[in-house]
Amino acid sequence: MQSQIMEEHEFNKINYTETALPKGEYELCTFNGCDFSNSELSKIKFMECEFVGCNLSSVNIFGASFQEVKFEDCKMLGIRFDLCDSFGLAIEFTNCQLDHSSFYQVKLINSSFLNCKLKDIDFTGADLTKVSLDNCDLSGAIFDRSNLEKANFSSAFNYSIDPENNKVKGASFSIPAVTGLLDKYQLKIANQ
Repeated sequence: MQSQIMEEHEFNKINYTETALPKGEYELCTFNGCDFSNSELSKIKFMECEFVGCNLSSVNIFGASFQEVKFEDCKMLGIRFDLCDSFGLAIEFTNCQLDHSSFYQVKLINSSFLNCKLKDIDFTGADLTKVSLDNCDLSGAIFDRSNLEKANFSSAFNYSIDPENNKVKGASFSIPAVTGLLDKYQLKIANQ
């Protein structure tokens, strides 16, 4: 069976939970209000695509390719980004809920997260060099042997990062959230 190539197509409010998105390559396509929850997107290639207001919770993206893909206002709970194709991976998230997802050892260099919920997310071993986490809730996020060099945490909040176990050189933080760098010491810090 030959896989399809779809260019500059708009998909509106389609439910892919029972009938999967056909395998193939999607370039410059927009998915508006589609439901992909618990569906299969493995081995599909997305290039310069946008997902707007979609539910992608628990979607299987094994071997899927995301090159210059934007997600906006999407629900994306429990996604294993560590299983997707890392070649050319370039993704942006705006107003997305990514709780319980995994970026284990994923190279996210220059990616951006804007107004996202990233609760209990796994960034273990991930490369977040120059990543922007603008106004993001990082409650329970795991940073372990992660490269956070030159990452922007200036408006991020609820994070707990051990500077001795992660690379943080040149990363940006702001007060009072910067106290998340001291959590392991269980200090009592007073507000003056």
